[in-house]
Amino acid sequence: MTGKLINSARRTASGLNPSSIPISGGNQPLVYMRSARLAARARHQALNLAMTSVAAGVCDDHHTPLGKGMTMRKTSFGAAAIAALLIFAFANPANANHSWNGYHWARTSNPFTLMLGDNVDSTWDSYLRTTSSDWSQSTVLDTTVVAGQTRPRHCGATSGRVEVCNAKYGNNGWLGIASIWVTGGVHITQGTVKVNDTYFSTAQYNTPAWRNLVMCQEVGHTFGLDHQDTNFTNPNLGTCMDYTNLPESNQHPNQHDYDELVTIYTHLDNFTTVGTSTAPGQGHAVGNAPRSWGKLVSGSARHGIATYVRDLGGGNKVITQVIWVR
Repeated sequence: MTGKLINSARRTASGLNPSSIPISGGNQPLVYMRSARLAARARHQALNLAMTSVAAGVCDDHHTPLGKGMTMRKTSFGAAAIAALLIFAFANPANANHSWNGYHWARTSNPFTLMLGDNVDSTWDSYLRTTSSDWSQSTVLDTTVVAGQTRPRHCGATSGRVEVCNAKYGNNGWLGIASIWVTGGVHITQGTVKVNDTYFSTAQYNTPAWRNLVMCQEVGHTFGLDHQDTNFTNPNLGTCMDYTNLPESNQHPNQHDYDELVTIYTHLDNFTTVGTSTAPGQGHAVGNAPRSWGKLVSGSARHGIATYVRDLGGGNKVITQVIWVR
């Protein structure tokens, strides 16, 4: 009986796993999102199976009389539980966890509103508004674009919010960087995003698709999201949190990003770092060269992505994600 349930679970889940569904052409983001919803449905069915098994009092493999003309089939609880877990595991989409090391804004309720300081020029204004609108579709957080509080070239941090800046930061090899200041190991206190017009003024990157992807991804990092995929040549996942050489179908978040935000922010804290007036590093800025970013902990310019950590002492640090020009 156990074997039959396991095989059934495998068949059910494999049919609903997004990674098993061919994705190609212009419908790729739609297909991925639809398959993700089907996978979620499979996980729900797995939970129902487990609950039904418990409610039925299942414990062995035989029929037990309940009364005249009535019997109850008792299925092995262990087998049912295994089947439910297998459906959950196999139906869970690829790259199911793209939380960035558990980093998150501390807050005491959901949804919370995070301010995005507008330190960008008119060329970038519409992209910042689109990014804010896209991420505000989340059920756990909203973003609002407010007046910036720094000079774009300096792009200093402001406690309790994210400052977004653009400037010609030079031929230093990077297209965009996102930095978060963290205290207590995981709690974000402030963030900055910088997009480099030295490269966005070139024909290769001066396109709506590239501007949307980079703005959306860098702001997404400041919520505590990592990448869904870091292989530039893999088929696009239909999300800005996916690295690619062809950004047309990766300009906005997808359902998987919103689901991950729910996972990150389901728990509540007993204090808040959102909108607070003071934090370590207030007014500090991340420079434009790797030597100012701290220690390289993953990736490289050759790989197109990199993460750096700078220790500020006292349990505080600043972490920077970099997307390099390719």
